[in-house]
Amino acid sequence: MRIIFFTGKGGVGKTSISAAVGLRCAELGYKTLIMSLDMAHSLSDVFDIEREGLMDQGQGEALKMADKLWVQEIDLQKELENNWGDVYAYITMILNVSGLNEVLAEELAILPGMGEISLLLHINRYRRSKKYDVILLDCAPTGESLRFISMPTSLEWYMKKIFKLERNLFRVSRPILKKVSPVPLPGENYFANIEKLYGRLEGVDALLHDPKVTTVRLVTNPEKIVIKETQRAFMYFCLYGLCIDSVIINRILPKEARGEFLKDWRRLQEHYVDEIERFFAPVPVRCLNLGRSEIVGMDGLKDLGRELFGQDDPTQVFFHENPYAFTKKNGKLELSIKLPFLTKGEVDLHRAEDELIVRIGSFKKHVTLPRSFLRVQPAGARMEKDRLVVQFKGGGS
Repeated sequence: MRIIFFTGKGGVGKTSISAAVGLRCAELGYKTLIMSLDMAHSLSDVFDIEREGLMDQGQGEALKMADKLWVQEIDLQKELENNWGDVYAYITMILNVSGLNEVLAEELAILPGMGEISLLLHINRYRRSKKYDVILLDCAPTGESLRFISMPTSLEWYMKKIFKLERNLFRVSRPILKKVSPVPLPGENYFANIEKLYGRLEGVDALLHDPKVTTVRLVTNPEKIVIKETQRAFMYFCLYGLCIDSVIINRILPKEARGEFLKDWRRLQEHYVDEIERFFAPVPVRCLNLGRSEIVGMDGLKDLGRELFGQDDPTQVFFHENPYAFTKKNGKLELSIKLPFLTKGEVDLHRAEDELIVRIGSFKKHVTLPRSFLRVQPAGARMEKDRLVVQFKGGGS
């Protein structure tokens, strides 16, 4: 089974490319599913069908579009009912008690992360059933995509560090607190719902971090602002331990696009294409020209898929490099993390029990440390080319 993320800045063409690659995979005989991770779904628009028709026919499940090709746009309301029943009901009740009307309370009770976890549940279900050979994930813009991939680790941290304590605390104190609390308290069914969800996610984190199964393909345009966003995305996906196996440059002006007006644009794009290839080397870079018209419907998408990959099989892993490496040099323990485009002063390190917390800007990653690192503390860090090397000192050295 292969899982491929298509992600990048909003508006770079992720949906068209993921749909084109899906059709190409199906043409090659793979049972292929394209899933939209963006709640502002646009797969139906790319395939030139009515979104209401896709949602009504699929009812939030996969809908067959062509031979060996399925498309799925998640119905969040249905996911809340199927997966979050007791949790969603409790949050709605709390908001309703606080004075909000029932309709508004139901809307505000959809917390960040609920949609992402629902999508992970689908992916894990397909992994277990082996229903598809390839799952292509049409991602939301970069920030939301990062929240999606960090969700399994965040949930695992909550379940190991907080959940049992919280559940036992409420179990003991609930009879007393019910008499004095101004709001309803979560019942045992609330905690049972969360525990059941976590059980259904078992194995999905290892799946996403297996470079033989899951890779990321960054979609970008030859524009300065978009390239900067792509560089940050590259760094953050490496931080979360995912393998980036290619970069796709979309909407390049073709050679036949001539004229005085376009001359400067073409020169600027040529400069940025060279820059992208240099920035991301040795990760393979693929280029797509801007079409004569918008690409909508099966025929245009098939042509796009063939233009992008030619005779190559799009399910290949085109590049692999481990984002993490634990080593011992001259008696000193070190952790090496691939973090290209990191600038001095951006990183903050903090040790918490058996984890190293690496914070870059508003994103943080909990890196579980091997047993040999448990008695040492981070003593500093340095950059070696595109890798952050964290040195440890203490009892383990």
